[in-house]
Amino acid sequence: MSLTTAPPPSRRLSFEWLGIAPFVIFAVMFLILPMLYLLGAAFISRDGQFTFDNIAGLFSEQILAAYWISIRISGASALIGALIGLAIALALIRGRLPAPLRSAVMTFSGVTSNFAGVPLAFAFISTLGRLGLVTIILKTVFDIDIYRAGFNLLSFWGLTLTYLYFQIPLMVLLIAPAIDGLKKEWSEAAQTLGASTGQFWLYVGLPIIFPSILGTLSLLFANAFGAIATAYALTGSSLNIVPILLYAQIRGDALQNPGLGAALALGMIAITALANIIYLVISARAERWLR
Repeated sequence: MSLTTAPPPSRRLSFEWLGIAPFVIFAVMFLILPMLYLLGAAFISRDGQFTFDNIAGLFSEQILAAYWISIRISGASALIGALIGLAIALALIRGRLPAPLRSAVMTFSGVTSNFAGVPLAFAFISTLGRLGLVTIILKTVFDIDIYRAGFNLLSFWGLTLTYLYFQIPLMVLLIAPAIDGLKKEWSEAAQTLGASTGQFWLYVGLPIIFPSILGTLSLLFANAFGAIATAYALTGSSLNIVPILLYAQIRGDALQNPGLGAALALGMIAITALANIIYLVISARAERWLR
């Protein structure tokens, strides 16, 4: 009696891989290859020689100040946007608001979270600029001059307020699945044991979704840190943030230094990549609690 072994299964390329082929091609062309180009350009001088001067230039006073104000604006808009967005999501999902309102707010959040760039800057200038509609109404009707009181749209808090327009709806969209993951049985069990609504959120609800909040906060930070079109259209060169300084180094006439611009871009990539890695790690751990 002879024992015959089954032939090894043939390894064929599954057609399922073709489904992600466009994503892979897009990532290679517009993410990986540009990053490799920046990595090489950051170590090339103006005369084409290898140099570390561009990396050393990142530690100059002007560039460190630009990174610091960019981090502050990104952190402030992420934190405020996360708090307001969390309150909105909790009211929509766990509150007693009408069910159709949730669909309307989610749809609106999906649109506004992608509304940025020149249109957003123009909208805020038309609304809160020195001759904006709200500014004029407050001054003529209520005798409140917000600019005399210290507000300036072309400043730290002005740009932060502008960023909140897309940070808040993005927070609503990202935190909604985590809030949906809170099972009703948990709140019912807490009420059965005599816990109030505040005690449930303090000891059960918020600790469970807290990793999701932290992960979303890091993603909001990365989203604001890499924004350039809105900041440049709104403030021009009056606010020394990294994206505007990067644009000046690559495209500017007076400050043009493509190598230093590539080094600035690498620094931005490192910071945003760190924020995204934190988001992915924390989100993976949060999913274990919500299963």
